[in-house]
Amino acid sequence: MTNNKRTLPAVVHDDGLQKYLQEIRQFPMLTAEEEYTLGKRWQDEGDTEAAHALVTSHLRLVAKVAATYRGYGLPMGELIAEGNIGLMHAVKKYDPDRGFRLATYAIWWIKASIQDFVLRSWSLVKIGTTAAQKRLFFNLGKVKRTLDAIDSGQLTPEQVTYVARQLNVTEDEVVSMNMRLSASDKSLNARRSSDDDGEWQDWLADSTPNQEILLAERQEDALRSRQLETALSTLNTRERDILMARNLEETPITLEELSQRHGISRERVRQIEVRALEKLRAAMTPPVKGA
Repeated sequence: MTNNKRTLPAVVHDDGLQKYLQEIRQFPMLTAEEEYTLGKRWQDEGDTEAAHALVTSHLRLVAKVAATYRGYGLPMGELIAEGNIGLMHAVKKYDPDRGFRLATYAIWWIKASIQDFVLRSWSLVKIGTTAAQKRLFFNLGKVKRTLDAIDSGQLTPEQVTYVARQLNVTEDEVVSMNMRLSASDKSLNARRSSDDDGEWQDWLADSTPNQEILLAERQEDALRSRQLETALSTLNTRERDILMARNLEETPITLEELSQRHGISRERVRQIEVRALEKLRAAMTPPVKGA
């Protein structure tokens, strides 16, 4: 997507962030028709001018998403820069014929890119290694803000219970993660004691998955991606639009809004959503041998 004639505004450090935000407001928002036309030009002809217009028209979306991650203490400029990388990946893979807007698709790439940057920047000891721990890491601060407990150290038992219920985790997991985030980092290169020349890292076991496990995981991820693409292709345009709007939007669109969009009743929209989900599950469920 490189273009020598036109370049994106440079993302600067936080002290010059206001200027950057003013610059990106100069790029016009696109109508659905304009976005579709540009998407087809990029997809069919490799038109970098069209790709540039798609990217710049969504830079404000990146800044908006990046702002929700400021609580992790990382420079806003770096968060935006990582989000812009995700946006460019989204534009590269965007298929306008699927019937949904670029923002709906791009927001997942933007969030994934920023979250990956946050995970790389924070200590794994604080984050944890399981998927549940990582979800808790990203959502604990948000829930604590609703309790006005973002600057406090230990949570009260009542607050722990509330957070656990909101995030669907155990109270022990909440306490453990809160302690991790409240603790200061310690260097693994520090000496174990004044009488010992050894470092703490000398006692760490190598938990890196072997090549066989990594290969199996990559193959499984690729298979799931192909299954999802195949499953989505079984839906018609209306089913796909309703499914995406109800399940993949950051703020799901209501049945009433969709009924007006498609000129059908709310109950009919609900029925189409249920049918689309069933078709998706059926398409992604492997056949039983011998059946």
